[in-house]
Amino acid sequence: MTADPQQKPSGRAAAATTFAALHHAGEPLLLPNAWDHASARALAGQGFRAVGTTSLGVAAAAGLPDGAAATRAETLRLAMVLGSEPFLLSVDAEGGFSDDPDEVARFARELYAVGAVGINLEDGLGPAARHAAKIAAVKRAAPGLFVNARTDTHWLGDGDGTLARLDAYRQAGADGVFVPGLTDLHAVEALARHVDVPLNVLYSPGGPTVPHLADVGVSRVSLGSLLYRRALGAALEAVADLSAGRTPTGPTPSYDDVAGLASPGRGPDKGQSQE
Repeated sequence: MTADPQQKPSGRAAAATTFAALHHAGEPLLLPNAWDHASARALAGQGFRAVGTTSLGVAAAAGLPDGAAATRAETLRLAMVLGSEPFLLSVDAEGGFSDDPDEVARFARELYAVGAVGINLEDGLGPAARHAAKIAAVKRAAPGLFVNARTDTHWLGDGDGTLARLDAYRQAGADGVFVPGLTDLHAVEALARHVDVPLNVLYSPGGPTVPHLADVGVSRVSLGSLLYRRALGAALEAVADLSAGRTPTGPTPSYDDVAGLASPGRGPDKGQSQE
């Protein structure tokens, strides 16, 4: 993607409006998912106007389980760091870190206050009515926050009940719907025709390409934990190459490149170890 350094619109409302508009831009919003400050800035530096977070990456980096409502503090801390950056931020908040809609709404309001413009909320195949209540509570607490309502009917099940759940979430106020695990292109097209809000799918290696997903009406393509897992894989591959006497291949950012992600415009301090 060609670099296009654009500043985040001034004001949370303007930023949220811009983020929502990216779902109606005529081509899918390709949303890369970061797990820390450096990865988010690096992705934005490649021209991505919006960056999401990955709950798996955030949890794994903190030594905590994913999908267990264990990373509320870590997720908010990362949002506080990224929310003021010149890109649009959407936060993967698992199921909102609570079964209480009011608690989820409070967390969403905190995210919006620190600069996030989107939130991803997953149902985990729990009661649809409870998830709908969370969505409604979030929209009351932070009307400008783009709520991407995820159902795990394909991710954790066989797809049964997908339409009913998406209809309930849309009626509760969801701005977009997310169906990870769905890779059959004909099924994706049918779903895109059914819903009247942007449809988000999870990119799957070996599944439909982004252009193919665009052709059938998908509005947003998330990468989820893929980049984090690829980064770990590259590290392990490099260690294996070194152990075998080979020189690791592939791009390697310099020390100064990475230091610049943490402190834009500054190189390492004099005397600092460059390792």
